[in-house]
Amino acid sequence: MDGMHDMGGMSGFGRIPIEQNEPVFHSSWEGRAFAMVLLGFSWRRWNLDQTRSSHERFTPQQYLSLSYFERLVTALADRAIKAGVITADEVKVGHAASPSQKGSQSLGAAAVSAFLRAPRNYLRATTAEPRYKVGDTIRTVTDSPESHTRLPRYARGRDGVIVLYHGCNVFADASAEDRENPQHLYGVRFAARELWGRDGDPKSSVTLDLYEPYLRHV
Repeated sequence: MDGMHDMGGMSGFGRIPIEQNEPVFHSSWEGRAFAMVLLGFSWRRWNLDQTRSSHERFTPQQYLSLSYFERLVTALADRAIKAGVITADEVKVGHAASPSQKGSQSLGAAAVSAFLRAPRNYLRATTAEPRYKVGDTIRTVTDSPESHTRLPRYARGRDGVIVLYHGCNVFADASAEDRENPQHLYGVRFAARELWGRDGDPKSSVTLDLYEPYLRHV
C-alpha cells in the first residue's frame, strides 16, 4: 500500500531531530499505550501483520499530525472495535460498558510475563522448492498493491543479490488479510547507489528480507 507510512527515501521533510539521552518514554501514558498494544495480542483477534496494516490506513494528515504513540493507540482502538472487543462508544467515554466483561479479558502479572516470553515461530513447512539461491542476482517487482506489502516503495524495480535464505515463512501480505500463504523468504542486498542513485554512498548497501513473490530473475 502506497501510504504515508512508507517514507523510506522520501525527501522534503527536513533533518531527523536527534535528542541526546532520549528516554524510552517521554510520558507515562506512552509506556501504558505501548503495553496495551503488546498485550492486545493476547486477545488473539489480530496478528502482527494486521497491526502493521492498520497503521497503513492513516491518511497523510493523520499520520503526520499524530505522534508515534498516538498512532499506536489509535490503530489499536480501530482494531479492537473492528474485532468486537470494544465499542466506539466505550472509546469515547474511556471505560468499558461492562466491568465483568473487561475483567474476563485481563491478564495477571504472571500471565503477562509468560505471554511476552512465549516463542513465536513464523517458519512453515512446504514442498515447493525455492526459486532462488544465495548469490543469485534478482530484480524486485514494481507492483503497487492496495493491500499490505513488505516491499518498500524505494526498493521496487531494483536489482539486488541474495545473501541469505530464511526458509519458508508466513507471508505477511496474506497474513494481513487473516489467511496463510507461506512463501520462501530471502535476504537481498542492494547497493546504495542502486537505491538512491548518484547520491548513494558507493561503499554502502541495504539488506532487506523479501518474499519470493517480490522477486524476479534478471
